[in-house]
Amino acid sequence: MKTMKSVVAVLAVLALSVALGCDRTVSQKESTTVNSDGTVKSKKTTVTEKSDGTVVKKEESTKTTKP
Repeated sequence: MKTMKSVVAVLAVLALSVALGCDRTVSQKESTTVNSDGTVKSKKTTVTEKSDGTVVKKEESTKTTKP
């Protein structure tokens, strides 16, 4: 009987997370390059899938120079 209650609790949590629309990360990539003048360029790309099946790609880039 304990096992049945545990299974029901796990299924309830999974159903709730789907109902609330949790996004799922499909892939994540991060790269950093350093130029000879000390400039650091970073790029982060994240692909997520929303609960309705749409796929969103987000890219962030930063550039840092030495003082």
